[in-house]
Amino acid sequence: MIRHIRRTRREFLRAGLAMPAALGLGGWASDMTGQASGVLQQTTPSCGDDGGLSPAQTEGPYFKASSPLRASLLETGVTGVKLVLSGRVLSRDCKPVAGALLDFWHADAGGAYDNAGFRLRGHQFTDANGNYRLETIVPGLYPGRTRHIHVKAQAPGQPALTTQLYFPDEPGNRTDGIFNSALTVRAGEASEGKTASFSFVLNAAASSTSTSKSADFNGNGGVDFDDFFLFAGAFGQPGTGSNARFDLDNSGAVDFNDFFLFIDRFGK
Repeated sequence: MIRHIRRTRREFLRAGLAMPAALGLGGWASDMTGQASGVLQQTTPSCGDDGGLSPAQTEGPYFKASSPLRASLLETGVTGVKLVLSGRVLSRDCKPVAGALLDFWHADAGGAYDNAGFRLRGHQFTDANGNYRLETIVPGLYPGRTRHIHVKAQAPGQPALTTQLYFPDEPGNRTDGIFNSALTVRAGEASEGKTASFSFVLNAAASSTSTSKSADFNGNGGVDFDDFFLFAGAFGQPGTGSNARFDLDNSGAVDFNDFFLFIDRFGK
């Protein structure tokens, strides 16, 4: 006889994050825990029409593909003032975009980019509520530019937005020819450094960011571990046929977007 053990939502999150490692995607398990908590909320951006979209900016000369999957860029040898950057990724009608890719890169405290490796470079994905959180340092001043952070933001199945984020009250903002005040973060102080928040508004439709499908796969009236094991059995497969019910975002595949949506519903 199978003994059913009642678990809390927190315990499920800890156990659920082990699933990517079991599927041979070990990098996920170490970094996702930092993406769904501690996100600073800021005022709702002026989304609702194309005029409210986050503006694109130049990529610059130092982008490198295949950055590590991680929510913290802090590592041995990285020095400077600690910065926690957080916010949300929203659709043009202000709906959260789950599973959006955010790829960050910026200069070190001395204004230099690491072009040999991936120091101060990394990517992550938003959680089921469109939240992201990045731990890094305040970037130094690259010659000829004001202080800034490069980022690529991409909703699932959509083209990437390449842009830059800026800091308020920087003297270089007045003379930097690329600076755009619409891309200025909301800055704050923390006990161990600085905080900043910014919400990206992408040209993504609400239909691609929300779902009404139930995660109660076994029909027992609640989303529990039995549902998790059913979901895990379909993970990584096409969301067709008998697996269509596990494709919570209707993307055509049972993937990490669906995993985040499932986590958000667990225990409800």
